[in-house]
Amino acid sequence: MAKGKADAQEQVQDYMSRLEHPLKKEIEEVRTIIRNADGRLTEHIKWNAPSYCIDGEDRITFNLQGKGFFRLIFHRGAKVKESADKEPLFEDSTGLLEWVAGDRGIVKLKDMEDVNAKRDKLTQLITKWIEVTGQS
Repeated sequence: MAKGKADAQEQVQDYMSRLEHPLKKEIEEVRTIIRNADGRLTEHIKWNAPSYCIDGEDRITFNLQGKGFFRLIFHRGAKVKESADKEPLFEDSTGLLEWVAGDRGIVKLKDMEDVNAKRDKLTQLITKWIEVTGQS
């Protein structure tokens, strides 16, 4: 395993061991869903939360700031891309994404029942997001 990848995994494990969040079990479950959706995704800490990269570019990042819920931010990195359009990148057949820009969407999760109900659609969405945004 590459040193950078090992360091990132250690960083995430340390972060999660110290995380005090009422939905920690749900967050752990969603982390597993994300990692299982695409084996190419690597995990590290960004914006004080777990984030997932493909080829070194962030694509999905947790936002743990809500009360009684947490969010997954689907994006193409921190900087707005020149190709970013006002229209969504694709038609979200899962219905989970709330589009906030043409290349940025949010999925809100509130409890384990919600995570389990959205599990299959979330996997589909992650796969589609990586497919569409795989090239920067």
